[in-house]
Amino acid sequence: MTAAGDFETEFLVIGAGGCGLAAAIAAHDAGLSVAIVEKRDRPGGNSALSTGSIPGAGSKYQRAAGIADSPEHLIADLLAVAGPHDADGLTRLMAEQSAPLVEWLIDDLGARMELVTAYKHVGHSLPRLHAPRSRRGQDLVDDLLRFVAERDIPIAVSQEVQGLIVEDGAVLGAVIGGDRIRAAKTLLATNGFAGNRDMVARWCPEIAEAEYFGALGSTGEAIAWGESLGAGLGNMAAYQGYAAVAYPQGSLLSWTTIEKGGVLVGQDGRRFGNEDSGYSGYAPEVMRQGPFAYAIYDTRIHEIAAQEEEYAEMAEMGAVRWSDDPQTLGDPFDIPGYALAETLDAYNTAAGGTGADPFGRRKFELAPLRPPYAIVRVKPGLFHTQGGLAVDTHARVITADGTPIPNLFAGGGAAVGISGRTGAGGYASGNGLLTALGLGQIAGLRAAWEIRQGS
Repeated sequence: MTAAGDFETEFLVIGAGGCGLAAAIAAHDAGLSVAIVEKRDRPGGNSALSTGSIPGAGSKYQRAAGIADSPEHLIADLLAVAGPHDADGLTRLMAEQSAPLVEWLIDDLGARMELVTAYKHVGHSLPRLHAPRSRRGQDLVDDLLRFVAERDIPIAVSQEVQGLIVEDGAVLGAVIGGDRIRAAKTLLATNGFAGNRDMVARWCPEIAEAEYFGALGSTGEAIAWGESLGAGLGNMAAYQGYAAVAYPQGSLLSWTTIEKGGVLVGQDGRRFGNEDSGYSGYAPEVMRQGPFAYAIYDTRIHEIAAQEEEYAEMAEMGAVRWSDDPQTLGDPFDIPGYALAETLDAYNTAAGGTGADPFGRRKFELAPLRPPYAIVRVKPGLFHTQGGLAVDTHARVITADGTPIPNLFAGGGAAVGISGRTGAGGYASGNGLLTALGLGQIAGLRAAWEIRQGS
């Protein structure tokens, strides 16, 4: 029996991003009644703003493409980028889960994703990212929403949770407005805290002044709820930055433009660091050098990036300017022509193998750059925090001593990430969605198992 204004479900999912949607599908298909609540007026969260890329190490699609990969190879790549951190066990779990996850999404559910072979992207030594052809996370979210609708799983939007229902230390649902949703198992899939300026200043002070470009709902409630129950925290100073958001268009400039051989310069026309550190790791470097930077690449790189819908739309909005002459390339932005010409000459010399790059860059891909040259004004930003509630390999929230908090799960940005202990340099492409959907699926299946076992 429930009181007036109370509702019941077996599995309550708080948050309708990639983590929550994947968890709801997995739990439903395992036989549970499921309900999803979302505080914003539409589902998606940061998953919708991403490129929709998920690494799958050793997937059937890699094998079909003749790419030899394995979870061990992915673990080595992730550890090389992130180093040791507070969730090393999750790194192995997610690597082992990665190929089955993308195969579940594509083969079992029907997600419109494919293996990306045009680039490896940051942190990966070979092609293993699987993404929508559009490279838009919204397409992946739309697919997940379709799968949820096909299963008649209810989603209530514009429903902000005030807190969890806790009795004798066990979580038994959540309070929303004047209503109580009682649940046997509850998943926190509320994203991270990058949209909470006070929390960012507390945990990630080096990026606290950067503009936030992620989902507006990422305000860290899960951290407070978990802390009140004694949950442990991990990797709280780690975050995903983005070094190149086109200004004023507000679109992420595809890092393919840099990865394939482009460079970033400051207002003075000079490079200021090694772009090999990636779109996240390079973000604080861009922020330190000034409010804006400028990406420079050429037609060949432009044509590759233009295969991505977001880049093509950004270019149509006038973000990309062109010139055959480095002396005039920076004129629209008052960049000294002589400095820009000297920078490109020195960079092309290094890229051509006849000189050392002063910043230690080693990956030049299509460079030396050739005219005509493209230039895009960009600014750095904060996209996603990578720290959160400590969880075990079943996605159960745990205390500092490893004891599971009864009936409470967490995933995605609400849970500890695998991108290093501090800073932006530990983020490898796809880390966010891998832990979001991976932990979501694990949580849904584990919740079903526990309920069947009567625990």
